[in-house]
Amino acid sequence: MHNIKDIRDNFDKFKNIIKSRNTNIDFDQLIELDIKNRKLIHEKETLEKEKKEISKKNDKSLFDRSKKISEKIINISKDQNLIKSKLDLLLSSIPNIALEDVPIGDDESSNKEVLKSGTINKFDFKPKSHYELGEKLDMLDFELATKTTGSRFVFVKDKLALLERALANFMLDIHTIKNGYKEISPPLMANNLSMFGTGQLPKFENDQFEVKIDEKSGRKFLIPTAEVILTNMVREQIISSKDLPIRLVALTPCFRKEAGSYGKDTKGIIRQHQFYKVELVSIVENDKCIDELERMTNCATMILDKLKLPYRKVILSTGDMGFSAEKTYDIEVWLPSENKFREISSCSSCGTFQSRRMKARYKNKNNETEFVGTLNGSGLAVGRTLIAVLENYQNSDGSINIPDVLKPYMNNLEKISNI
Repeated sequence: MHNIKDIRDNFDKFKNIIKSRNTNIDFDQLIELDIKNRKLIHEKETLEKEKKEISKKNDKSLFDRSKKISEKIINISKDQNLIKSKLDLLLSSIPNIALEDVPIGDDESSNKEVLKSGTINKFDFKPKSHYELGEKLDMLDFELATKTTGSRFVFVKDKLALLERALANFMLDIHTIKNGYKEISPPLMANNLSMFGTGQLPKFENDQFEVKIDEKSGRKFLIPTAEVILTNMVREQIISSKDLPIRLVALTPCFRKEAGSYGKDTKGIIRQHQFYKVELVSIVENDKCIDELERMTNCATMILDKLKLPYRKVILSTGDMGFSAEKTYDIEVWLPSENKFREISSCSSCGTFQSRRMKARYKNKNNETEFVGTLNGSGLAVGRTLIAVLENYQNSDGSINIPDVLKPYMNNLEKISNI
């Protein structure tokens, strides 16, 4: 969340920078609310000062005057609180500022490829899609999920369920043993303060699944990503710099309405309301964010390297980047059935944007209090990795070879077939 003073002091520059974030902010209203807010604060402070001076005089003849001043202060405070709430709501809807090396553009067409890795397999047959393979194996069941739950859900069965679990365990082992992340098994619900802290609320409320528990417990939401709950572990804390960096990893189901994507990827498990993801979160000193972003992205691509899946890495443009991000790398895996790369991970540095909303701080080496830097990334989306394995390791008869690194997690099974 941005500081109104910083916006006020650099208004034209800030306004021009935010334009590149593909968002529509009413800056005229923002400035109008800021002026009204400051005017009311000044009026209230002037009256409070006058009332204080009257009380010092201990003059009973000024009692009525003091009473009227108190009434005015109450009314001004109500007006100021209302204006301040509107101002804060508008401020909370302004996205993070992109770093200078982020490509400027309206959408994904302006994303910039950074690297490609791996060898794309040349099949001597027409490769099938993951959902064709899964249904032929009788191990992906969309019709049953539609009957029991609704669209954009799936039953993953038998050996594919084992493969899904193997992928998740493999990822967790790599990130904890080799990459130094601490594993967390967190709650799967977050309150409104946590959702606000990482930027899901208020702007993206329509994308969230809200859970009604009772009238007293406050608002609760199913987590759209473990980023929400992991990052908020440091909310309203002051951390010593010697305890940084904090690196966390969690395997959780994620829940998203996908409100803005109806009609997209309706077949298969590319875009589901519920899916598993291994999430990486880093809390660092705020001048270490860029180095940590490179490290986190390398941790994510390590999974694909070990699975021998071809992929590419792209830097997202200002218009394609997430709300809280200042810089984002997407990792896209090759899907033979589509003959193109598709997103499997997104790794973002958020700078101090989230920590300001969460009031998450640290003491630097000079014992000064600063906001922490926060980062998050998929390491990886389990369902999309399952898709990539199915499609890239398929055989002409519809069977699926097991990647070597996953065999120990699958009782040394060599192949999945319906025979």
